[in-house]
Amino acid sequence: MSELRFTKDHEWVLLDGNRATIGITDHAQAALGDLVFVELPEVGRELEAGEACAVVESVKAASDVYAPLAGKVVEVNQAVVDNPGTVNSDPEREGWFFRIEAADLGAVAAMMDRDGYTAFLETLS
Repeated sequence: MSELRFTKDHEWVLLDGNRATIGITDHAQAALGDLVFVELPEVGRELEAGEACAVVESVKAASDVYAPLAGKVVEVNQAVVDNPGTVNSDPEREGWFFRIEAADLGAVAAMMDRDGYTAFLETLS
């Protein structure tokens, strides 16, 4: 599966084998505004699905980021810690947050594809 999948908490997941890259959606970064701080989980941390594992702060709000999948953190994107604006300018590529070795790949199939996420966003307004 090489396409982005989305959660109702506005995270995205890109699966590559059993590794999942995770970030926040364009909708989420736009709602938060200009990010000024990003805190990511430590490499080696075991995450449960739905667990708050990262924090993003903008000039107007702070928000938790939730693990869309259970697994072990194997890499974090130091570039977004050093320059949080990367998440605003490129949330679904260069603005990724962390990668995990996913414990349950089946959970990704239950997530929304881009069309499903777009339809979900329309129900929010």
